[in-house]
Amino acid sequence: MNDRLKQKLKNVKLIISDVDGVLTDGSIYIGANGEEMKRFSVEDGAGVALAKVAGLKIALLSGRYSSATDIRAKELKIEDVYNGMLNKIPAYEELKQKYNLEDSEIAYIGDGLIDLPVMEKSGVPISVRNAYSPVKKAAMYVTDKNGGSGALREAVDLILKAKGLYEEAIKRMRKKIIRTSSG
Repeated sequence: MNDRLKQKLKNVKLIISDVDGVLTDGSIYIGANGEEMKRFSVEDGAGVALAKVAGLKIALLSGRYSSATDIRAKELKIEDVYNGMLNKIPAYEELKQKYNLEDSEIAYIGDGLIDLPVMEKSGVPISVRNAYSPVKKAAMYVTDKNGGSGALREAVDLILKAKGLYEEAIKRMRKKIIRTSSG
């Protein structure tokens, strides 16, 4: 991690993530009865929990509406979910205003062309490894992981390490897990 990236990551207070292609591998499964299914990574769920323990906000901003996205967001207790927003700028601006943030305090993780306008506004644009080439070029950081394989978790870890919060967040998570499992 270079010094410029580390300095920018230290400012991050909100992580906004695209869904299809970032939290999933971009595949959409449709059964004979029309039911849609998506594959989400448990690692990304752990990343969301870790971010929350460290005091970071998480929001989801998907260009395509999907009830599977709503269900996954509820499981992860993510309050800010914008589902079915092809133009992502209004949702981005709403989140920025809601949390009284500057662009420099927002990281955005994307993979597709519709993510570029938000990536260009955010302080820390991140793309997944298997993103469309122009998206990777616009990113300050490209994850080692593909979308749907823990890329969000990787970004959370990167941000927490830059902020010097990683080890403490891990300790808090362990305590939380022990408390939850012991009743």
